[in-house]
Amino acid sequence: MKLVTFSAGAAPRVGVVSADGSAVHDVSALLPAGSRVLDVIGAWDDLGPVLRERAGEQEALPLESVELQAPIPEPRRNIWCVGKNYSEHAAEFGRSGYDTPSRSEAIPEKPIMFTKATTAVTGPGALVDPGPTSELDYEGELTAIIGKGGRGISREDAYSHVWGYTIINDLTARDVQRDHKQWLLGKSFDTHCPMGPYAVTADEIGDVTALELETTVNGERRQFAPLKDLIFDVPELIATISAGSTLLPGDLIATGTPAGVGLGFDPPRFLTSGDVVEITVTGLGTLSNRIR
Repeated sequence: MKLVTFSAGAAPRVGVVSADGSAVHDVSALLPAGSRVLDVIGAWDDLGPVLRERAGEQEALPLESVELQAPIPEPRRNIWCVGKNYSEHAAEFGRSGYDTPSRSEAIPEKPIMFTKATTAVTGPGALVDPGPTSELDYEGELTAIIGKGGRGISREDAYSHVWGYTIINDLTARDVQRDHKQWLLGKSFDTHCPMGPYAVTADEIGDVTALELETTVNGERRQFAPLKDLIFDVPELIATISAGSTLLPGDLIATGTPAGVGLGFDPPRFLTSGDVVEITVTGLGTLSNRIR
């Protein structure tokens, strides 16, 4: 099942995308008043069966007639993110000098975790405001959505805590990242976390390692990788985070980006006004945004 947050001349609502992808069923009548996708995920044991049985009976609006927002426009807290989680990206990042003065290309021995502010979230099709950076870079990422929360989750049990998946563009102000010698600030500008277009249930995806991710800029392929190339996979990330921090329903874990980001080129190829970035992940659709 694909859930969306959408508007069509009214307040944002929860929708379910039709099987053929052409329409959105407005499922507001099946949910408690004011429900968001975040609320639906938190009450999935009760609401999931209702949506599966009755969503197709609800009013269907053509997909092109509605405005999609990020499926979770206002996450309950910062997005969990992972740095250098593909071997080739770790190497290109090390060579760039944006990492450390040593320009280390070593593969991390443990996941490198940071977060991205909730206020950075924007939706598919939204304009991205570069803000005070002249070195805006793209990072296409598969993102896991937590369903059942918990602490001390084992690798073996991790997938039972995943509700589903979406796509995030972990846009980054490389100059801010470099100059401030940390990642949070340069990752958290307003509009620098495009998300969507859908939140897709895990049962629709199946084997995550069989998925492929592609990022294009103005139609030119920049990134391509199978998800099996992740250094630290989804279960390992869940186990690492939950070892000391309680994961909550609706938490988002962006799993890292493959090689091919703008800073990896010589000279770097950062985003400029009018550029269109499209990120596609098997089964999750395409997230497209234009730079203002």
